[in-house]
Amino acid sequence: MSVAETAVKTFAELSFEEKLDRLAEVAVKVGLGLREGQELIMTAPMEALPLARKITEHAYKAGALLVTTFYADDPSVLARFENAPDASFDYAPVWLQDGVAAGFRGGAARLAIAGANPALLAKQDPAKVSRANVAASKAAKPAMELITRHEINWTIVAYATPEWAKLVFPGEPEAIAVAKLWDAIFVASRIAVDDPVKEWQEHGSRLKKRVDMLNAKRFHSLHFKSPITDLTVGLADDHLWAGGGTTAGNGIYCQPNIPTEECFTTPHKDRVDGTVKATKPLSHQGTLIENIAVRFEGGKIVEATATAGEDVLNRLISTDEGARRLGEVALVPHSSPIAQSGVLFWNTLFDENAASHIALGQAYSTCLIGGEKMDDAALAKLGANSSLIHVDWMIGSGEMDVDGISTDGSAEPLMRKGEWV
Repeated sequence: MSVAETAVKTFAELSFEEKLDRLAEVAVKVGLGLREGQELIMTAPMEALPLARKITEHAYKAGALLVTTFYADDPSVLARFENAPDASFDYAPVWLQDGVAAGFRGGAARLAIAGANPALLAKQDPAKVSRANVAASKAAKPAMELITRHEINWTIVAYATPEWAKLVFPGEPEAIAVAKLWDAIFVASRIAVDDPVKEWQEHGSRLKKRVDMLNAKRFHSLHFKSPITDLTVGLADDHLWAGGGTTAGNGIYCQPNIPTEECFTTPHKDRVDGTVKATKPLSHQGTLIENIAVRFEGGKIVEATATAGEDVLNRLISTDEGARRLGEVALVPHSSPIAQSGVLFWNTLFDENAASHIALGQAYSTCLIGGEKMDDAALAKLGANSSLIHVDWMIGSGEMDVDGISTDGSAEPLMRKGEWV
C-alpha cells in the first residue's frame, strides 16, 4: 500500500504495519530519491529487520537493481569486547569497507537504519572502545569521503528497538516504551500527516529560504551566547550554507537525514574561540557522554571535561589532529518538533535536530563554493577541517542567542532565546 493509498485514512487509523510501510516508502522516495537501475547498500540492526524488508520492497518497486543489507547484532558486538584477543581492537575489515566504497563509486546509494542500543558499550574498557573506533574509522574512510562529499545519494532513518526505547523512556514496561518511541519517531520524521511526501517538499522549501538568507549575508563568524556558552565560530572562506534536501554529485536529489531541521555550514578550522557546554548528552559508538564542556583557542580544543564518559571524550578528540577542531556548525530553532516533543532520544540523528549544534572532525566539502572539486590541500586553505571522525553534539537551547558577525565586526541578531529573529 503506497503513501497515496494510506492517505485516505487518518494516521491514527493506520495499523502499525501501514505506518512502517509509509516510513519505508518515504525513506526510498524522499530520503534516497532512488533512481531506477541503482544499487542500494543498506546497514541495519538485527531488530530492524521488519523495516529493512519494507525498504527493500519499496526499493525494488522503485527500480533498484540490487539491494544488499549488512546487519549488526548487539550481543555479537558485546561478545567481541568481552572475549576477543587484544589485537582485535586495532583491526577492522578493510576488505569489506573497500568493497562498500567500490559499490558507491559504481553508483550505489546508501541507507542506514539507526536504532542500536546507545549505551551498549557503556561498561566496556574505554581504551578498547577507542581503539576499535579508530580502526573502523580508518577502514571506512574511502567510503565515508564519498558520503561527506555528497558524491552519492544517501539517507538515515530510525527503528525503535527495545534497548533504545528503554533508555528513552526509563521505568516504562518495554512494550509501552517501544510504542512511545515509535510515536515520537513517526512525528519527528513527518510521517504522521495526510501526505508525508508533500509535507517533506514544503518543509524543504522552508529550510531553503533560511539557507538562501544565510548565504546572502556572507557572515565572517557566528557568536553563540547563553548562560553556559560564550563561543565564536569563524566560518570558512567561501563557505556555503545547506539544509534540507541536496543534489548529490551523481545528480540525484536526496534528503540525507530523516528527520532534519538544521541549516549547516563549514566552520574555519583555525577560527573558533571560547567556551561551550553541551545541552544534551552525546551517544557515541555505544557510550554515553554527558555534560560535555570544552574550551577552544585558535580553533582547537585545549580543555575538555564531561561528567560521564570523559575518558571516551578525551580519546575521541585524540583520534587525530583534526578531531579537536570543528567540521560543522548548525542552527536549529528551539521550536523544532523534536525539541518541542520534550523527548531526549539519546540518538544524534534526532537530538541534533532539536538544538543548534557543532561537530568535531571532518568538514563537508559541499559546504564550500566549488568544494566538491577541490583536493584536500585546497580545502584546508579555505579553512575546512580534515579528520577520521565527524561527531555532532548539541549546544543550543531556549536560552541561546546567536549573532552573525560581519567582516567589519558588526553583529546582526539571528536567533534570540533559541528562535529565528
